[in-house]
Amino acid sequence: MGKHIGIYPGTFDPITLGHRDIIRRGSKLVDELIIGVTTNPSKNPMFTPEERIAMVEREVAELGLDNVRVVGFNALLIKFAQKMDAKVIVRGLRAVADFEYEYQMAGMNQQLDPGIETVFLMADVSLQPIASKLVKEIAQFGGDITRFVSPSVCSEVIERVEAQGRKGDY
Repeated sequence: MGKHIGIYPGTFDPITLGHRDIIRRGSKLVDELIIGVTTNPSKNPMFTPEERIAMVEREVAELGLDNVRVVGFNALLIKFAQKMDAKVIVRGLRAVADFEYEYQMAGMNQQLDPGIETVFLMADVSLQPIASKLVKEIAQFGGDITRFVSPSVCSEVIERVEAQGRKGDY
């Protein structure tokens, strides 16, 4: 039997401490974990796909996981998983609100390829509220994001916010 390969897909715009936790834990479940950094223009990304891939690669290197690699993709997730020879899709769940969408996606993916399983990892309780969208919003209004992202990601987000201009009056 070949290597057990898993995919952890996302936009990672930016990568948060919650993402890092799922990467660390997901890497223990498979021989190789591929972090699939996808383009999702509907999410109005702050960083380009190349910037996000570089950011995720740096964060993974910091974690010191030698069975994790980062790959950018712009395709249907199931097609990407098939191309990478993955048999597992790893998804993180923060709250009940995530579950309904993720459950539906897992069901659709199972219809498309019953040989690929979706595995859900519950977010660490201390990291549950963290969402990339909220991190960007807090930063854009001048709030402190140091509890939600690594120091290097924090610097990049603040630098980007300052280049784009802050929001709000305070």
